[in-house]
Amino acid sequence: MKSLLSSRPVLWFLFLFNLAVAAVAPFVVEGSQGVLTAVGMGVVSLGAGVSLLRGRRAGA
Repeated sequence: MKSLLSSRPVLWFLFLFNLAVAAVAPFVVEGSQGVLTAVGMGVVSLGAGVSLLRGRRAGA
């Protein structure tokens, strides 16, 4: 499972999908639930982005 989650296509999907949801959530879901959803999805997106950057540096 770890090799699947660390593959570049999966990381790109996690990064872009969670970034899009984090940007839209406060407008779709009202109140604190929308804000917390945006924060949670943003954290996952940042984690995937950092993993993409680390993999890029290791491969270079």
